[in-house]
Amino acid sequence: MKSLLILALCFGLSQAQATEIKPVKLHLVGDSTMSDKPNLAYPERGWGQLLPQFLLPQLTVVNHAANGRSTRRFLTEGRWQLLLSELGNGDYVLIQFGHNDSKESDPARYAAFDSDYQTFLTQFIADVRERGATPMLASSICRRNFAEDGSLKRDLADYATAAAKVAKEAEVSFFDLQQQSCDFWQQQGKDNSQPYFIQVPAGLYQKFPAGTTDNTHLTLQGASKIAQFFVQDLKHQQHPLAAYIYRELL
Repeated sequence: MKSLLILALCFGLSQAQATEIKPVKLHLVGDSTMSDKPNLAYPERGWGQLLPQFLLPQLTVVNHAANGRSTRRFLTEGRWQLLLSELGNGDYVLIQFGHNDSKESDPARYAAFDSDYQTFLTQFIADVRERGATPMLASSICRRNFAEDGSLKRDLADYATAAAKVAKEAEVSFFDLQQQSCDFWQQQGKDNSQPYFIQVPAGLYQKFPAGTTDNTHLTLQGASKIAQFFVQDLKHQQHPLAAYIYRELL
């Protein structure tokens, strides 16, 4: 009872509200744009790493996302089987791939948007449901890739459309982070969107002695923004997990 009172005070809930909210787990499955980044000295963050900052502690976020993974590689490496072994009845699983699935030059990762990518997503959904958990799909986030005329190149649009198609056919919740992030980067423009992505100077990081500009991976600010998009969409869709939203602004 004392712990519930502390929870209510910390998060602005009544004691009755704190009692009604049941503990649940949300498993995240995806690539480097979602994964945890343990090296806090380097500015890169995954949006799944920032997601708990928006949520009540009764919703435990378990981040299985890993750098460089696609639907195919996540399965062939045994990562998907490991997730299934940890999955409990009543859990939720959010699946987001696309960045690495699109790499035709790498057969170990490539999954065509109009065939294997959809097959893998469909399998993931079925596997989650078989274990009494709830699957959810999200489209991959947008790269910061501007053309000379100032328009944003939406080079992962086919994968976003494919994910939406699978979600509709399987009747699972879909979160179009591709559309939201693309629209936001376009609104910000080439210069103002830079702070959401990695840009480091020369002579500071061992991995990038000459410095680098990375238009795929997110900074703390970028990861926070994508996490915010997801939280806001939970609320907009009146998803059951919306009950666990603590705040929309950090």
